[in-house]
Amino acid sequence: MRRVHPAGLVRAAVVFGGLIAFPFLVPANWIVNMAIFALMYAGLATAWNLLGGYSGYVSLGHVAFFGMGAYAIAIAFQHGGIGAGYTPFYVLPLVGIGAAIVSLPIAWVAFRTRASTFAIITLTFLFVVQQLAFNLHGLTNGSQGIGMAVPPFPVETYERPYYMAMLALFALSTFCCWYVRGSKLGLVLFAIKDDEDRARGVGVRADGAKLIAFAISVGLTAMIGGVWAYYLTFIYPQFAVDPLITIGAVLMVYLGGKGTLWGPALGAALLVPAQQYLAYRLGASQLYLVGYATVFLVVMLVLPRGIIPSLGDRIARMRTGRSSGAVDGGGQGRPLDQKVGA
Repeated sequence: MRRVHPAGLVRAAVVFGGLIAFPFLVPANWIVNMAIFALMYAGLATAWNLLGGYSGYVSLGHVAFFGMGAYAIAIAFQHGGIGAGYTPFYVLPLVGIGAAIVSLPIAWVAFRTRASTFAIITLTFLFVVQQLAFNLHGLTNGSQGIGMAVPPFPVETYERPYYMAMLALFALSTFCCWYVRGSKLGLVLFAIKDDEDRARGVGVRADGAKLIAFAISVGLTAMIGGVWAYYLTFIYPQFAVDPLITIGAVLMVYLGGKGTLWGPALGAALLVPAQQYLAYRLGASQLYLVGYATVFLVVMLVLPRGIIPSLGDRIARMRTGRSSGAVDGGGQGRPLDQKVGA
C-alpha cells in the first residue's frame, strides 16, 4: 500500500502553502497574533491526538509538559545566557527531547492504570508541576514570574518569526501523526484503542507502543510551550501550567474528530477565533467561557463524532442512497418478468 496518496499530498500542499503565505498576504499584526495562537492550539491538539485519539488514553496533564517547555526556554535565558534573536528556536529540539525523556518514568507509572484513573493521574501530575513552578524560586522565580529579553525583530514584522516557528511545529506534529497512522506503531495504538486486552492476548507489545506515543506527544507539546513563552517574553506558573490549555486542546480534538489526521487542526481553526471573539465581547464578565462551551456543545449535538467523521458518514450515506436509486431506476433490481414486460 502506498503511504503517499496524491489527494493527500495535494491537500497538505494547499494547507501548508496557504499557511506559509498567510502572514505575507495579511500583514496586520493583530490578525497574525490570532493566527499564532490558532497554530499553537492546532499543534497542541494534533500532538495530543497522537496519544488520546490513536490509543484512547485521555491525558489531562499535557499542559504540564507545555509548562516545562516554557520554563526551559525562560530558565535558559535567566541562567544559560542563550540570548535573544533566533537562538531560542534552535534549542527547541533539545527541549522536546528532554521533555520526552523526563516523561518516560511518569508515563510508565500512569500506564499502570486505564480510562478515568489514567486521566486523573495525569491531571494530578499537572498540579504537581504547577506547584513546583510556584515553589522552586531559584529556578522559576515563583509567583513573581520569569522574564526573557525582547528579541530585536522588526516592529512591522515582529510576529512573523513566532508564526513560522508555530507553523513548523504544527507541521511536525501533523507529519508525526501521519507517519504513525501508516506504521506498525499506529496499528498497535489503534488495536489498543479497540480492545487492549485482546491486543495483548495476540502478542501485541502494548506497553512499548504507549510509551513511545506518550513521549512523542509530550515532546511536541513542550516545544510548542517554548515558542509560546518566548513570544510572551514573561510567564507565570498559573498561565504556563493552566488546565484550560489542555481542556481547550482536547475539545478541539473531539470537535474536529478524534483519531483523524486533520480533525484537531479543523477544531482549532473553528474554536480559537470563536474563543478570541467571545473573550473580546464578553470577557469582562467571564461569560465568554459559557459562550465558548455553548459553541462546542451545539456542534457536538449536531455532529456527535466530530466534524470530519460525521461528515464522512453523511457523505457515505448520500452516495449509498444515490447508488441504490440508480440501481432501481436502471431496472437492475427488478425481476426478469417485469423487465421483459411479462
